[in-house]
Amino acid sequence: MKDKKKQTPRKNQLKTWIRFSNIGLQMAIVIAAGTYLGVWLDEKYPNKYSAFTVGCSLFAIFAALYNVFRQLKNINKNDNS
Repeated sequence: MKDKKKQTPRKNQLKTWIRFSNIGLQMAIVIAAGTYLGVWLDEKYPNKYSAFTVGCSLFAIFAALYNVFRQLKNINKNDNS
C-alpha cells in the first residue's frame, strides 16, 4: 500500500488537476441537461416567458454548485487527513 507522503509532488499536482477538471465537467453536464430539459418542456407546453427553461436552468445551476461544494469539502477533508 502506497503512503500519501511518498508520492511525488508532480503526481499530486496531476491528481488535483484531474479532480478539478472532473468537477468542472460534471458541472457543465448538469447545467446542460437542466437547460435541455427546460427547452424540451417549453416546446411541449408552450408559454409566454419560457418559464420551464428558466426554472430548470436555475435549478440545474444550484444543483451543480451544491455538487461542487460537496466535492470540494470531501477533497479538503481527505487532504487534511
